[in-house]
Amino acid sequence: MVLTDGTVLWGRGLGAPGAATGEVCFNTSMTGYQEILTDPSYAGQIITFTFPHVGNVGTNPEDIETQIPAARGLVLRCDITEPSNWRAAQHLDAWLKARDLVGIAGIDTRALTRRIRDLGAPNACLVHEPGGAFDLPDLQGKAAAWPGLEGMDLAKEVTCRQSYTWDETRWVLGQGYGKLETPKYHVVAVDYGAKRNILRCLASLGCRLTVVPADTAAADILRHQPDGIFLANGPGDPAATGQYAVPIVRALMDSGLPIFGICLGHQILALALGATTEKMHLGHRGANHPVRDLMTGKVEITSQNHGFKVVPESLPKNVEVSHVSLFDGSNEGLRVKDRPIFSVQYHPEASPGPRDSHYLFERFVAMIDAHKSAA
Repeated sequence: MVLTDGTVLWGRGLGAPGAATGEVCFNTSMTGYQEILTDPSYAGQIITFTFPHVGNVGTNPEDIETQIPAARGLVLRCDITEPSNWRAAQHLDAWLKARDLVGIAGIDTRALTRRIRDLGAPNACLVHEPGGAFDLPDLQGKAAAWPGLEGMDLAKEVTCRQSYTWDETRWVLGQGYGKLETPKYHVVAVDYGAKRNILRCLASLGCRLTVVPADTAAADILRHQPDGIFLANGPGDPAATGQYAVPIVRALMDSGLPIFGICLGHQILALALGATTEKMHLGHRGANHPVRDLMTGKVEITSQNHGFKVVPESLPKNVEVSHVSLFDGSNEGLRVKDRPIFSVQYHPEASPGPRDSHYLFERFVAMIDAHKSAA
C-alpha cells in the first residue's frame, strides 16, 4: 500500500488480486467485519481494522448490509483467522475474492491508526499482485491523483436504481429474518446508501417501507402517501449530495410529515435546515463511541461511520442539538422544535452492535402515531 506522501507499507495480499485507490480510514469494532465491509457508507474507502483477529467467525449470507460491497479494500494486522463458528458458510478470503475486494495483511495497524489520528486520513493505492511486480512511483501517482472524498457525491453510486418495497424484520436466533405481516404504518425511505438492518428495525416496529432512489422528486415521494419519511445513511460529502437532495428534503419538510434521518440523512437534513457541514480530521468509525442524549441525560454506546459532521453553531434557532459525542464534543443529533423532525449522526440499527440506540426507531414511530392522531 502506497500513500500519497510516498510511504510504502509492505504486507501479504489477500482477497482478490488487483488494485484499489481510496481514502484510508480505521474502524475500532471488535466484531461485525462482514457488516462493516458491506456498509454502503464505506464507498471510496480502504478500511483498516484495529482488531487483529478478523475472519474468526467466517462469513454467511445473512450478515450483510448490501449485496455488493462499496468499500475499496481492507487492511489487517494478522492473516485471516480460520473460521470457528456454527453460522460460518464461507471463509472470509473466499468471500472477498468472490466480491473482488482487495486486501493486505501483516501491516502494523497500530502505527497506521496513530498516523491517521495525528495526520488525518490519507489517500492510498492498495495492490495485491501475486507476482510481486510493483511500480511504486506509479502507485504513488495514482494515490496522489485520487480526488478525495471532499466534494464527492458517492450516494449516486450506491443508491437503488428503482423503487422497491421492504417488509423483512430483524434477525432472531433460531428463526432468521422475519416478515412483517400486518403493517401499521407506511414509511418512504430515501436511499442515500441504506443499510438493510435500518430497514429491518423499522419493519420490526410495523413499518412497511417503500425505498426510493436518492434523487426522487418530493412530489413523487409524497405520491406514495407515507405516514413518515426516513432519510438513510450513505457515503461521500453531504454538500455534494445536497446539490439535489436539499431541495427535495425542504419540500418534504413543508409537508408536515414526521422525518427521521441517520448519518448522511442527518447531514442532508441539517443542510436543508440552513446549517453547514465540514470534513472531519479522521472521522468516527467503530462500535464503541459514547454519545450523550441531551433530552434524557443518558449515555449510549453507539456504532458510527462518518467522515463529515454538522457544524452545531450553524443550526437555526428553531433547531436544537439533541446528542453530542463524548469523544470530541462533535454534533451527533438534532431536533426541530416546531416540527416532528429529528436525526442522529450515528447508527442505531446495531449492525454491528451495540443495541443501546434502538429507542430512536420507537421515537420515530411515536411521532408518526401522534401525527396520525392529530390529523
